[in-house]
Amino acid sequence: MIPTQGAECEADLLRGADDLLADFDRAVIVFNEFIHGYRALFDLGRTVTVFGSARLGTEHRYYQLARQLGHSLATAGFNVMTGGGPGIMEAANRGAKEGGGVSIGCNISLPHEQHSNPYLDHVLTFDYFFIRKVMLVKYSCGFMFLPGGFGTMDELFETLTLMQTEKLKLFPCVALGCEFWQPLFDVILAHMEREGTVRADEMQIKITDSPAEAVEYLVTQLAVATN
Repeated sequence: MIPTQGAECEADLLRGADDLLADFDRAVIVFNEFIHGYRALFDLGRTVTVFGSARLGTEHRYYQLARQLGHSLATAGFNVMTGGGPGIMEAANRGAKEGGGVSIGCNISLPHEQHSNPYLDHVLTFDYFFIRKVMLVKYSCGFMFLPGGFGTMDELFETLTLMQTEKLKLFPCVALGCEFWQPLFDVILAHMEREGTVRADEMQIKITDSPAEAVEYLVTQLAVATN
């Protein structure tokens, strides 16, 4: 059996036990995809990853917020990396280009919703979500989260887990869009704290509506990390 490539390869990998040789072949494909990412991104310089929904159009207030953020990051000297798709990702990449910065997209092969946006200086396309997420963390010095769906929540909570378990250290994270994010922290995370499953000091994320404040926080935290 030849392992599937493209949008179905991750489903093929995760469907359960398979022929051992087929799994070995998949391991080689996974290894090669890691090498592809390493070779493309190793010399990026200071880069911030922006997460958010692929489903929001250009007139949406959060699209405009992400565009402003991308511009602010670029003018502060950061490259801007996203998942490379439409919506919030496009907005952040667009703002970065408008601010004279470098715009990178780590796209994912999906049946729908994930065409590359037109504001990318560099674009990579991955078959596996987990490899893509490694690249977004490995080559970033901080994360910016804008409103999104399950994918954005996955990226948010995985990042908080990595910081909670000290797999990531001194890695500033900001959530932009108080109206969207504050209820999540007030209800879900506060409930987890009351039940004793997390501590308040493990929720290392700043919430704001201001791109300028987000970038200032990022710069301040990175300065602390280097001292």
